[in-house]
Amino acid sequence: MDFGIASVAAITVIAYLIGELVKATGLDNKWIPIICGASGGVLGVVAMLSGVPDFPAGDYITAVAVGIVSGLAATGVNQCVKQMKSE
Repeated sequence: MDFGIASVAAITVIAYLIGELVKATGLDNKWIPIICGASGGVLGVVAMLSGVPDFPAGDYITAVAVGIVSGLAATGVNQCVKQMKSE
């Protein structure tokens, strides 16, 4: 299976779902971006180690960075949807 850049989008979607789960627990919302970024970093390393084709990282630091950015993108997507609904 050739995922290509879809693997990065998958990290964003999974981090978004983790953020929604955290929101449902009642934990203060200020922690959601940190949890999404951290979970994205972990998922980035997992994607690299599992050999996801075309994952844009070949070393741990880049994999963590790609994962963190993808996880934080989930927070950004959430805020974009929230802002569009409020108008």
